[in-house]
Amino acid sequence: MRTGSPEPSALHSIARKHEDGRMTTPTDGIGPKSRALNEITARLFPGGVSSPVRAFRGVGGEPPVIASAKGALLTDVDGREYVDMIGAWGPMILGHGHPEVEDAIIARIKRGIMTGTPSPDEADLGQLVVEMLPAVERLRFVVSGTEACMSALRLARGATGRNKVIKFEGCYHGHADAFLASAGSGALTFGTPDSPGVPPDVARDTIVVPYNDLEAVKTAFAENAGEVAALFVEPVTGNMGLIEPGEGFLAGLRSVCDEQGALLVFDEVMTGFRVHRGGAQALYGIKPDLTTFGKVIGGGLPVGAYGGRSDLMAQIAPEGAIYQAGTLAGSPVAMTAGYQTLSVLRREGVFEQIAATAARLAAALADEARAAGVPATGLSVGGMMGLWFADSAPSNLAEAQATDLERFRRYHGLMLDRGVHLPPSPFEAWFVSLAHDEAIVDRILTAHRDALSAL
Repeated sequence: MRTGSPEPSALHSIARKHEDGRMTTPTDGIGPKSRALNEITARLFPGGVSSPVRAFRGVGGEPPVIASAKGALLTDVDGREYVDMIGAWGPMILGHGHPEVEDAIIARIKRGIMTGTPSPDEADLGQLVVEMLPAVERLRFVVSGTEACMSALRLARGATGRNKVIKFEGCYHGHADAFLASAGSGALTFGTPDSPGVPPDVARDTIVVPYNDLEAVKTAFAENAGEVAALFVEPVTGNMGLIEPGEGFLAGLRSVCDEQGALLVFDEVMTGFRVHRGGAQALYGIKPDLTTFGKVIGGGLPVGAYGGRSDLMAQIAPEGAIYQAGTLAGSPVAMTAGYQTLSVLRREGVFEQIAATAARLAAALADEARAAGVPATGLSVGGMMGLWFADSAPSNLAEAQATDLERFRRYHGLMLDRGVHLPPSPFEAWFVSLAHDEAIVDRILTAHRDALSAL
C-alpha cells in the first residue's frame, strides 16, 4: 500500500485483534493476517475468492493475501515477500508499477476516469494494436477475455450462418456457455456441459477434439460438413500448462478452415504480445480470420478486444446487424495503460530481454531438477514458461494430466514457503516480466534448489 493511504477496514480490524493477542500464528505457511482475511472472504465469496484458481484448490493450503506489488515482487498482508511468477496471469509483462505506465495512468485519471463516450485514448491503443498484429485490420474493445471470445463466436456464427464451433481439450476461451464443454467419451463426440447451468442444447453445438491432433480436426469437420462456423484455438496453450503447437499444426488448421468455409479464431488473450510482439500469429506466420485479446492489451486493467478482417468486423453494430455493446468498453484509463505498456514493449531489446530470461530460467530449473534425480522438462515461448515434472513436454491435455501432478503440488508449497509464488495449479503457464532481472532469477533458482532437496 502507498505511504499514508488508509488501511482497508477488514485488515485494520485484524491487525488490532492480533495486537490484542486474540489471534494465533498458523503453522502451515501463511501468516495470521492472511489466515484471518481468508476466513472473512470465505463467508463473503464462493470459495473465498472472486476467481476459482486463486483458492489454491489445485495445490492445497491457503493463499497468502497480497497487499502490494512492485517490480517482480509481491508483498502479503503479513509483510512476507514473494517473487511473482503469476504476473496477474499475464498482463504485467513490464512488471508491477512500471513508472511510465503508472505515471500515464495517474495523469489520465486526473482528466477523468470514465465518460461513456469516444476518447482519444481508444484511437491511440487501437491504432497501435493494428500496427503490431498482422491479422487485425479492425477491432472492437470489450472488458474481458471472456467477453472477447463470446463476441467473436457470435460474429463467426452471424457471418457464416452456421452454429457449431470446434475447440480443443484444455483450451480455455472464457466461461461463456458455448465454451464450457468437454470431450466426453471420445475425441469427436458432441460436447456435454462442463458446468451445471450450461444447457445441453448449447453444449451440443460445441465439438471438442485433442490439441495438436490435426486428423481429429479433419474428421470433426467431415462429420459436420457445412455446419461449423469457427474453430477456436489457443495457438500456444496456457490454460492446461504451457504446450507448444506441433510442427504444421497451426498451418493445418488454417488450411482445413479454408477448405470448409469456417473461420479460424486465434485466442491470443494470453499469447498476444506475450509469445511475440505480434502475437502467436506473427511468431508462427499464420493469419487467423479473427483474434481475441486481453491481459497485456490492458496493461493490468480490465480490457479485452476482438478483431480481424475488415469485412467481418463491418458486420458488427452499428455498421452491421450483429449486436455487441458494453458501457465500460474502451475505458480511457485502461486504454492508457494498454497503450503505454505496448509502447514500452515495442522498444528495441525489451521483448528480447523478457524472452531470454524465460528461456534461461526454464532450462535451469529443468537441468537442476534432473541433476537432483527429479524428472523435469522446462519450456518457454517468449515471455511464457513452465516446468513439467515429466521426461518430456506434453503435447495435449491427456499427456499433461499424466505428468507428476502430485509432485507439482508439493513443489508449489515448498516454493511458496521459500518466497516464490507460482501459479496455484499444474495446468497454468508461468509468466516472466521485464522486472525479472538476474538477481530475481538467482533468487528463484536458490529457492528451487532448496525445494528440490525437500521434494
